[in-house]
Amino acid sequence: MAALGWLTPRRRSATARSVLAGEASAEAARKSTQDLPDAAPGEEPAFPVPGDDRAAAFFDLDNTVMQGAALFHFGRGLYKRKFFETRDLARFAWQQAWFRLAGIEDPEHMQDARDSALSIVKGHRVSELKSIGEEIYDEYMAERIWPGTRALAQAHLDAGQRVWLVTAAPVEIAQVIARRLGLTGALGTVAESIGGVYTGKLVGEPLHGPAKAEAVRALAAAEGLDLSRCAAYSDSHNDIPMLSLVGHPYAINPDAKLRKHARELDWRLRDYRTGRKAAKVGIPAAAGVGAVAGGTAAAIALHRRRR
Repeated sequence: MAALGWLTPRRRSATARSVLAGEASAEAARKSTQDLPDAAPGEEPAFPVPGDDRAAAFFDLDNTVMQGAALFHFGRGLYKRKFFETRDLARFAWQQAWFRLAGIEDPEHMQDARDSALSIVKGHRVSELKSIGEEIYDEYMAERIWPGTRALAQAHLDAGQRVWLVTAAPVEIAQVIARRLGLTGALGTVAESIGGVYTGKLVGEPLHGPAKAEAVRALAAAEGLDLSRCAAYSDSHNDIPMLSLVGHPYAINPDAKLRKHARELDWRLRDYRTGRKAAKVGIPAAAGVGAVAGGTAAAIALHRRRR
């Protein structure tokens, strides 16, 4: 990887692999975009501030911008295209439910699922998965975009600011979604490829938790952004490191832990769910499933245990 010297020395809780994952994601995001075409007294200042080119917005994807997990929807599309068998889909569905109910991540379980997901994309061309991603967006994702969050992103764009998705989903899929929504680009999990073919390995680790914060920090340094003037949006307490980086953190459709944290720190909250769904904020938003991502088709668990 090139240009990995963006970070300045600091104390941090992120692991070396988190830093590597964050920097790799920031680099991939910048490359993809290079390839694409005053308030009255007593009033709250306008936000986002029009014309502030040192400000940007960072949006988590799953259950923040889009209902459900992008990887699950992508997995449905891959199943439809015969990438794996029915028993694998059943295992993945069970795993998604387990993460949502338990709200914790078993390291061995996560590693097994991650390795299995990577084994599916190994040997496939990056271009092939990108093309499939375009089709799957139309089939399963487009209708699941939250209008309220989309409007928030558009407000930043209308103010002349850059808007990035930040997700544990594969960077190629994240870039498809960002482009379809008219956003600047996306930070996502980066899988190693040689000659345009996936090797079955990650660069660093999935872009999850502290790794997201590292990606945002690296991108901000490279793009000359002032994080104190930036905004970040997420539904999950796992993204508190990313939300804490910026001057304008927002809790969107928050889980119980994030809602509590946001209220304690007086962060802004938005909830675009129905009353019934909002009442279930204690159920985590499948963040653990996002961390299973690797490469582009990492929505399927336990593939290598096929019988």
